[in-house]
Amino acid sequence: MPKPHQVQVVKDKETQLREQRDAESKRKAYREVKEETRKKHKSVTFEASPTPEEPVSDKISLPRKRYYRQRAHSNPFSDHRLEYPRSPDDMNWEKLFPKFYDEESNSMTSSVEIADIGCGYGGLLTKLAPEFPEKLILGMEIRVQVTQYVEDRIIALRNKHENDEVNFQNISVLRGNAMKFLPNFFRKGQLSKMFFCFPDPHFKQRKHKARIITNTLLSEYAYVLREGGVVYTITDVEDLHKWMVKHLEEHPLFERLDEEWEKQDKCANIMYNSTEEGQKVTRNKGSKWIACYRRLPTPEDCV
Repeated sequence: MPKPHQVQVVKDKETQLREQRDAESKRKAYREVKEETRKKHKSVTFEASPTPEEPVSDKISLPRKRYYRQRAHSNPFSDHRLEYPRSPDDMNWEKLFPKFYDEESNSMTSSVEIADIGCGYGGLLTKLAPEFPEKLILGMEIRVQVTQYVEDRIIALRNKHENDEVNFQNISVLRGNAMKFLPNFFRKGQLSKMFFCFPDPHFKQRKHKARIITNTLLSEYAYVLREGGVVYTITDVEDLHKWMVKHLEEHPLFERLDEEWEKQDKCANIMYNSTEEGQKVTRNKGSKWIACYRRLPTPEDCV
């Protein structure tokens, strides 16, 4: 039986503008509530779920992504007015990982070992947390509202699982530009794993210099990555995959790990399935390309 003909309602421009303003006002009110929640439950200065009508309570709900609208990518060369330490010694990690701070010794009991560069909406962070409960895992994200979403997500998870064995106290996020300031946060050889999941492909050739994997940047990654540490890359853009492989192969401090290693490594499997972007690629029946590289020992003549 044929479906009845549906009359399409065409809204006039004034109605469309009014609806857009109402939607933006609702998003703004929602984020203001979440910002107050952040101020109440953490001491770190970040860049903000109950709905705008709901009061802030001890029970914190997970944030709703539709209230954190943001462009898919950001220009890493722009002035984003970022805050960053002058050196790793100036970084106050207590604010990000308060449960790993010892007040008696006035120092952290552990250092960040795993970094998710361009962490997006935090899917990888939340999946890695239970796998490495004693290791600190940091997500770095340059987009303001995406960072806010991950902050609110972590606060909600910490609140919900406060008394559980996996309490998500070992993951955190900060807004930062890894292409400019990575050595400001991490000491030489501090990291054991670095993840680059579905980075901006920068399709135009004149934009290739803005890609997250370049010869110059790989030297910085090698500086903060300890010998034997691993760089994980995944993308759904074959051209970008080939670009990253080419530059990693050419760098003297990285050696590719074979497919058999990738199949057996739990982090590679988590990375393949856990990120929001990766799940979208799976839903759309797209392809994913993985390449993992081990950090080689620094030659003696370079020490």
